[in-house]
Amino acid sequence: MNDLCADIGYKSINHIGEELCGDHVDIVEENEDSTVIVLADGLGSGVKASILSTLTSKIISTMMAAGLPIEECVSTIAATLPVCSVRGVAYSTFTIIHLQNNDIAEIIQYDNPHVIMIRGGDVYDYPKTEMNIDGKKIYKTTLKMCEDDVFIAMSDGCPHAGLGGLYNFGWKREEIAAYMQALVAGGYTAKNLSTMLVDECDRLYGHKPGDDTTSCVVKIRRREPMNILFGPPSNRDDANRMMSLFFSKEGKHIICGGTTSSIASKYLGKPIRASLTFERSDVPPIAELEGVDLVTEGVITMNKVIQYAKDYLGDNAYYEHWNFKRDGASLISRLLFEEATDINFYVGRAVNPAHQNPDLPINFNIKMNLVEELSACLRKMGKRIKVSYF
Repeated sequence: MNDLCADIGYKSINHIGEELCGDHVDIVEENEDSTVIVLADGLGSGVKASILSTLTSKIISTMMAAGLPIEECVSTIAATLPVCSVRGVAYSTFTIIHLQNNDIAEIIQYDNPHVIMIRGGDVYDYPKTEMNIDGKKIYKTTLKMCEDDVFIAMSDGCPHAGLGGLYNFGWKREEIAAYMQALVAGGYTAKNLSTMLVDECDRLYGHKPGDDTTSCVVKIRRREPMNILFGPPSNRDDANRMMSLFFSKEGKHIICGGTTSSIASKYLGKPIRASLTFERSDVPPIAELEGVDLVTEGVITMNKVIQYAKDYLGDNAYYEHWNFKRDGASLISRLLFEEATDINFYVGRAVNPAHQNPDLPINFNIKMNLVEELSACLRKMGKRIKVSYF
């Protein structure tokens, strides 16, 4: 078994005037090493399209994750979806990317723009086998995955961008491929690549999209462990054990909190050098400790990271707030969202009196909530999370 994994990100914008998106992306993990990604584009736009695409992606992803063949999935879709009284057809086009055992990528495409694949920095013309299932022309591809392979799936809102405006015939697939090839060379995450593609489509539409537009990017990369120490242990006698476990793990090490960093300083026998420079007014300064990759303040910094994490999972509007700055929250965000694939939290249960609210009927520990909230966001990003309490 290799140590490859998939970084998956997607973004959609709605047809102008519609509250619901007619495209839907569904991701189902069969196990830690196999994943099914489905991008479905419902017929038309609005509520009906949204229902069609959601049903399609849910049915296909669930059936394929259960190991059923594509023929059965397509037959089930054809038998399940209601028929449109106007057009006389009922379907949602779809693209499936099935990653198996971190080794094989299976791509199945029906009527969506064909997946763009970038390998070794170049646009790669992968082989396709044509199949006919229930009168539908399906294209199937099976490839061995390589590190840094990038797959770009999209709904037809992407090539339709600029149609009749900036481009007479829309934004051609070859032009999209060349645009994405240049961005992939920049080393961006899957989420940022999908965001930049959809934002460019939105620009070509004059910010009035004539179609639901979705991009889903899958980037194959090596696993990157990361370790975070947050808060001192409830029992002081556990401090050395906590530090020993934390520093014995491979990967980068992040420490959040003043008391926690003092314990680590004592354990390592190294002094903490605090920065007196405020990079920004709403996040406390960082510090330096030899043997640790990043030392930050605790609760305020972590709150800001959670704010960025929630936005990253949605519109990704705060990207420029954290991607280029040097404050603690921005540095943690870059390490967790862009670098890490496997994140180990070492959380101390010691209660900080300053963090307790006497108006609450229970002893509410802010740290525990922050860790749970951040862990949930990171899992949605596809990260493997392990939390150890002390």
